[in-house]
Amino acid sequence: MAEFTLTDEEWRQRLDPDRFAVLRQAATEPPGTGELLHEKRPGTFRCAACGNLLFRSDAKYESGCGWPSFWEPVAPGAVSEHTDNSHGMRRTEIRCGGCESHLGHVFNDGPPPTGLRFCMNSLALEFAPEG
Repeated sequence: MAEFTLTDEEWRQRLDPDRFAVLRQAATEPPGTGELLHEKRPGTFRCAACGNLLFRSDAKYESGCGWPSFWEPVAPGAVSEHTDNSHGMRRTEIRCGGCESHLGHVFNDGPPPTGLRFCMNSLALEFAPEG
């Protein structure tokens, strides 16, 4: 359950329009355009809405899909899964475990050890380099 809740108006005041569209309205940034797609430095990735810790850089990999991809979240409960039947497809949506903001989707075509590909929008994430 989300620990961090705001009204839509409060989210609009807190987030720029592009981030609001992705995080609160489940929009998707165009593939290949995200600033974190090629981020390779050691560090952590947090929710751009509430700051919840989501992923570590050692779980990030190049999937070729056009969005930052991870094979596992930082901990159980960091993200939550929801059925997404939009766009004529059945997918598993990933939301932030702290504020329920839309992050992206998870697919079963990732690398070992999990076989998962958490395909995230750069606009939904903030990167903090180590040190």
